[in-house]
Amino acid sequence: MRNAMCTAAALAGILLAGCARSGPAAPAVPTAPQGGGAVSSQAGQAAASGRAAALHAAAQCIRQHGIPSYQDPVLVSGGRVFSDLRSVQDAPDATISAIQQACGALVARAGLDPRDEPPAPPQLVQAGVRAARCMRAHGLPDLHDPTAQSPYTPGHGFGMTDSEVPPGGKASPVYQAAAHACRSLLDDEIRASTLASLGRDG
Repeated sequence: MRNAMCTAAALAGILLAGCARSGPAAPAVPTAPQGGGAVSSQAGQAAASGRAAALHAAAQCIRQHGIPSYQDPVLVSGGRVFSDLRSVQDAPDATISAIQQACGALVARAGLDPRDEPPAPPQLVQAGVRAARCMRAHGLPDLHDPTAQSPYTPGHGFGMTDSEVPPGGKASPVYQAAAHACRSLLDDEIRASTLASLGRDG
């Protein structure tokens, strides 16, 4: 699935093309005045609340204009956003174009960039490492342990690079046997990569 990230980024680029022309983009990280104790904290909370509302509005527009399964992005500390990249990746170009026209201003206002996923949080990395070690032990010696910087797809985990896929691809008996032997660990990795889990761990 790691090699699918390029396709997802290309489609996300179509979605975001022209967003800067559609409306002012929100800052990637909500900011609050320095100092001031409770006042600063309240300002930070208000900024985060406003950003969350903007993300919801953008997601609602995306759902209404061709991707009904698109999930609300998850805003975590530091203004980082986890988003439903796979739904964007799977949408046809015509749908992405329609969403760009209808939702470009909302996407820009929310500062939503599906290509810019935060680094994988520790719980996801740990689940990915356990799955990779199992797959190596069952016939896939070229599979590397993921790190926080490894590409991943929310809801689908880390996947594999082209150099890690065995001859014959994922339909090969070698891959199928490894995936069967490591199914529970692969499922753990997938669960750790859901937006709900990323929101807790990010």
